[in-house]
Order: sequence, then structure tokens, then C-alpha cells
Amino acid sequence: MTYGQAVQDELRPQTRELRRMIPEVYKGFAALHGAAFADGVLDAKTKELIALAISVNTQCDGCISSHARAAAKNGATLEEAAEAIGVTLLMGGGPASIYAPRAYSAFQEFYAQFHPDEAQ
Repeated sequence: MTYGQAVQDELRPQTRELRRMIPEVYKGFAALHGAAFADGVLDAKTKELIALAISVNTQCDGCISSHARAAAKNGATLEEAAEAIGVTLLMGGGPASIYAPRAYSAFQEFYAQFHPDEAQ
């Protein structure tokens, strides 16, 4: 089972339907997302790694997939993702030990997509 693109593909039809019903809510969320991930003192890569770690602790496969993809796209390395995910084991205990491997698997999938010459 993959935890990256397959999760996004599964959620896409439902998300599009709901977005059509409540476009202003999604527009507001998109604005918040853009502001939260804009480069500031922390760059987008670091923010995406933080979001990936939080996704593990909230046990959200869709969030894991989205932030794994964005972290890989923004230049996070396999080692950086592993370390960020590793912190979730401290903070999330047993449940994180289930979602952490899912997150790393998703990150590896997207890392290979964005960095085909470097993927292990």
C-alpha cells in the first residue's frame, strides 16, 4: 500500500465536490495556507517538515500525503524527513509509531518523484 499519491487520488473527488459547495470556505483556507507556508524566518521546507510531523500526531493520512509531497518538493532530504518524523515518536507515542512509517513511505514516494537521480 502506498501512502502518498494514492491517498491524494482517493480524496480528490470528494474534495472537489465539497469545494464546489463551499467555495468561500476553501478560498479562505487557501489564503491561510499560503500565509502559513510563505517564507519568513522559517523557510517553506522547514514549515512543511513541521506540518508533516504534526500530521503524524493527528493521524491524518491526507495531511501526511500532502505535506510529504510539499516537503519533498521544497527540497527536504530523506534524512531531514526521517528526523522530523522521529520527533513524532517522542511526542505521539504508540499511535505515532503507526503513522510515522506511513509518513516516511509517503515522503520516499514523493522524494523519488521530485529527485529521481537521488532516490534510494
